[in-house]
Amino acid sequence: MPVLTVTPNPSLDRTYEIPALRRGTVHRAPADRVDPGGKGVNVSRAVAAAGRRTVAVLPLGGPEGALLAQLLGELGIEVAGVPVRGSTRVNVALAEPDGALTKINAAGPELTPREAEALLRTVHTQAEASEAGWIACCGSLPPGLAPDWYAELVSRVHRAGARIALDTSGPALTAALGAGPDVVKPNADELAQAVGRPLATVGDAAKAAEDLRTSGAKAVLASLGAVGQLLLDSSGLYFADASAGVVRSDVGAGDASLAGFLTAGGGGPEALASAVAHGAAAVRLPGSGMPTPADLAPDAVTVTTEVPLDLPLSHGAPR
Repeated sequence: MPVLTVTPNPSLDRTYEIPALRRGTVHRAPADRVDPGGKGVNVSRAVAAAGRRTVAVLPLGGPEGALLAQLLGELGIEVAGVPVRGSTRVNVALAEPDGALTKINAAGPELTPREAEALLRTVHTQAEASEAGWIACCGSLPPGLAPDWYAELVSRVHRAGARIALDTSGPALTAALGAGPDVVKPNADELAQAVGRPLATVGDAAKAAEDLRTSGAKAVLASLGAVGQLLLDSSGLYFADASAGVVRSDVGAGDASLAGFLTAGGGGPEALASAVAHGAAAVRLPGSGMPTPADLAPDAVTVTTEVPLDLPLSHGAPR
């Protein structure tokens, strides 16, 4: 079954390589590139890199939207675009040789009520037409979409008979919990924000995941940075980690992780192991590159039910 992704606020990501960032001066970039961006788009890229079929549903506007659709098509991703009057946003990143990355993210076009409804209808139609097993809804909401938009999407997806994975944060996440998403994927900071308290240890994160399940999520896949990942579902609590080796870029690593989880079935320790393997592989790649099967090191992943509850959380590359 294909994986369908929904990205309400996609982007073109323009990266300029510069020798050094000096405020208030003119910079000349010896190299630059443009990539399709947005969390759901990244999930589709990772699914396609694994040789699996994927359909990306997203609003597209202006020449920027046309270029985004073209770039996705070149990657083998089927595009179900919803025309909008505003132009697809362009994000800018300034990359320095020492790995420092300065990003400027645009807000994105404001969607009208008619465009917001068209996006919902397209997801429902594509879910039925493609017979998608999983729908991954990812990223921030653009101007014009209320925080409960994802909650409405979850309800419609369930009526279409598909399962939904939600990777968002803040009010959009909390509003959607009551609709019963099949899995939510917060990172440590997003998990802390959702429960309204700081998280210092893996045990704190596990308790927060329990709170999200109590609020309606059927499963919680929590990225804990360099520490590893937690999965809490109806079968129990699992913890997994892997050595990432040399970290080159953590851009899109969490999205690659979600793709690995879904392509491995979207539940249980096997899917968790796939998630960690994909995330660890992604951070070893430059830029926002997505891992292929040849990049994975599944034997380096350890999954256990003996969760190290006292292990301190640390900030680092997500898996």
